[in-house]
Amino acid sequence: MIGFAGFVPAMTWNLHTIEMGYGSEAMVLGIFQVSVLHNIIHLLAGLAGLSLSRFSDSARWYLRVGGGVAVVLWIFGLLVYRDSYSNFLPLNTVDDWAYFVIALVMVGLSFLSRDVTPAATTAHRPS
Repeated sequence: MIGFAGFVPAMTWNLHTIEMGYGSEAMVLGIFQVSVLHNIIHLLAGLAGLSLSRFSDSARWYLRVGGGVAVVLWIFGLLVYRDSYSNFLPLNTVDDWAYFVIALVMVGLSFLSRDVTPAATTAHRPS
């Protein structure tokens, strides 16, 4: 959703300033700094999530890998100098902590039970 929202004028403030990477001043909902590259990465991650969500093993793998990538982005955001060319995504403080929360949620969800059978169908029925 965020990847799509980053290209919608009603959702993204300063859309006219969007750049490929560094220097973009576009902000989704006025708080998340985005760029063309950042939006494309979010779109690809969303498509991967949809395609891998059909089976629990692939969904679990997606959640763990995606959570790991979110941790890397969180650490990158904490360490990178905001006004340098190395901030190529670009990330701001809100993005950093959003990636931290995303990492916690994704990795946490990856450890949910594999059993998806509704409880009503597994209950013992008298003969």
